Amino acid sequence: MITFIVGVALLLAGYFIYGRYVERTFNPDPMRPTPAETLRDGIDYVPMPKWKNAIIQLLNIAGTGPIFGPILGALYGPVGFIWIVLGNIFAGAVHDYMIGMISIRNNGAHLPELTSTYLGKNWKHLVNLFATLLLLLVGTVFVISPASLLQAILPGTIPLKILIIAIFIYYIISTILPIDKALGKVYPWFGAILIISTLAIGVRMLMGAGGAQMQELTLASFSYQHPNNISIFPGLFFTISCGALSGFHATQTPMISRTMRTETEGRFTFYGMMIAEGVIAMIWLAVSLAIYDKIELANTIAQGTPSLVVNEVSVLLLGQTIGTLAIIGVIVLPLSSGLSAFRALRNILADYFNIPQDTLAKILMVTLPLYVVSFFLTFIDFNIIWRYFTWANQVTAVIALLVATRYLYLKSRNYLMTFIPAIFMLFACVIYIMTAEEGFHFPPSTLVYGIGIAISVAMIVGYWISGQKQKAALTPDDPLLQR
Repeated sequence: MITFIVGVALLLAGYFIYGRYVERTFNPDPMRPTPAETLRDGIDYVPMPKWKNAIIQLLNIAGTGPIFGPILGALYGPVGFIWIVLGNIFAGAVHDYMIGMISIRNNGAHLPELTSTYLGKNWKHLVNLFATLLLLLVGTVFVISPASLLQAILPGTIPLKILIIAIFIYYIISTILPIDKALGKVYPWFGAILIISTLAIGVRMLMGAGGAQMQELTLASFSYQHPNNISIFPGLFFTISCGALSGFHATQTPMISRTMRTETEGRFTFYGMMIAEGVIAMIWLAVSLAIYDKIELANTIAQGTPSLVVNEVSVLLLGQTIGTLAIIGVIVLPLSSGLSAFRALRNILADYFNIPQDTLAKILMVTLPLYVVSFFLTFIDFNIIWRYFTWANQVTAVIALLVATRYLYLKSRNYLMTFIPAIFMLFACVIYIMTAEEGFHFPPSTLVYGIGIAISVAMIVGYWISGQKQKAALTPDDPLLQR
């Protein structure tokens, strides 16, 4: 219990202390017009209240990531608490805030456009490919997971594919509506269900309901053996992403950058909602460790993906009726994030191919093919999709952190706050790609780690040299310095 309470307290302190420092470093201007006002179009650029933007942002970035990720991360033991707390405060929340604010300064641009502006036009095509891959995988994951949860609580036996089709129909209808109608009207209610159900599970866990025995972080936790003998590094950092550091968030924050009324809302909306997601992740990691031992947890996951754990935990701690409501709260997350993933992907591809989204026909021309591709992806095993999602997710996080680093470097501000986590996660990505089953699958060894360090250093040196050249070419009145 002490580990959990201290961890949550540190997350909250991080918002007020480090979050304020990050905000001062960026230096938001309360008088500067935002894209919501200067580019208002009634569809994607629509001013909305601060509280509504914050709830939408939380639901956009969360999905099942801060639930499924910690459930899977519990297989590594209590050491996951460290990654959630430190990763969230010093990497994930900084990542979300910086990309959100840089997007505001660039007319609500998405990550591919920001990459083109700050890293060079050649990067735009690669990042656009990664963003498309990531969002397709995210959207598909967030169709399958709520469908699986719904199937478990609905009476009778409804085929999974029928539920998947129903979710796609909901997505199609919502994607073509203006953002204040599609998200602004229903998300506050979704947010209330999510927050209440998550807090209820957390409180019942602290009370020891269902025989929950909370595990503490000790030195022995670092030798905790994953049931499949997967090493903590880099496995843990890809298993728990949402809640700690997630590149998916870099594809979502620009949507809210297009609806914010003032830059000073950024710390609460971007940094603060990432902290909130970290609290959700802490609760689900703690409850997974408290209810199961690692063998039971691994077997339960194998029988029905992490959704089965959600069902068992919710009913065990809250009873059948209230537990079902809690499961509905969990279902809200992937439904909202899946919808937002497809909406963001539509915007990214429309920007990339220069297709204005000012008529229904043009919106559908971009949207419908995405759903067709995603539907066929639902026939692939969920665990395979999840593994590739985590891989693409953290590579995207590295790219976003490097964009933020270049922005701060060009403006002569403290770029280390984004550069240090970028270097760490770049090395983790290189090692993961070299050793993971969905990568080159080399056995972990001193040689592999040495090669990984060499590759990472070479990439960072190339990045640093290009940044120096870019900064040397700037003039005092260069538009990049005015953003």
